Amino acid sequence: MKRRDFVRYGLSVLGMAATSSSTLGARKAGLMPVVPPPPPTPPAAPAPVVPSAALPGIATRAELGPLLDRARAALDTHKDRLVLRDRVALADFSKGSKEHRFHIVDLNGGQTISYLVAHGRGSDPEHSGFLQSFSNEPGSLATCEGAFLTGERYVGVHGASMRLVGLDPTNDNADMRAIVVHGAPYVSEDHIAAWGKVGRSEGCFVVAPHLIGQVLDLLGPGRLIYAAKI
Repeated sequence: MKRRDFVRYGLSVLGMAATSSSTLGARKAGLMPVVPPPPPTPPAAPAPVVPSAALPGIATRAELGPLLDRARAALDTHKDRLVLRDRVALADFSKGSKEHRFHIVDLNGGQTISYLVAHGRGSDPEHSGFLQSFSNEPGSLATCEGAFLTGERYVGVHGASMRLVGLDPTNDNADMRAIVVHGAPYVSEDHIAAWGKVGRSEGCFVVAPHLIGQVLDLLGPGRLIYAAKI
């Protein structure tokens, strides 16, 4: 290295050292604030996992098949009793209780939301998970079939509930038997995981308790529920 370049390099290093020294001195003298390092960024919280029990299912038009056809016919048969025809509910008791077999169908848009639903103890004495028979008899604790008119909402021993009126000879004792729509803990995916089926009702349409509000909102008063085993 040439002497001239060496001197120039030395002056540069001295200048840098002087700057660093003066900065440090200024910080010690309180003339320059000491900026603390930024706090570490906390890791992002994981997205919540939604349990499958919180999610209703979706049925296709092909799955609904003749049950929807029967419900449409019931809409015409009972048109004088029904206030609203935009939406119907179908209880497909040909399926086992571990399946989403309670379908609420938007007849205008075609969308369907499906839920678990219990059947009555009298309809399945051996608790097989499948409805064996219907009954309209008081004290039978069985599910009854046919067309139902949804009535008023109320809060009873099972919480939010909805009254029903039977429109056919096969279910015209429904109101007297207090056959209603309500929620209960024995209708859930957890119960299915433990027992392979949901529990049994006393003839009521029982859905998962965390979904009863949604079900009742979709049903509303003046609409049709049609229950059958085809």
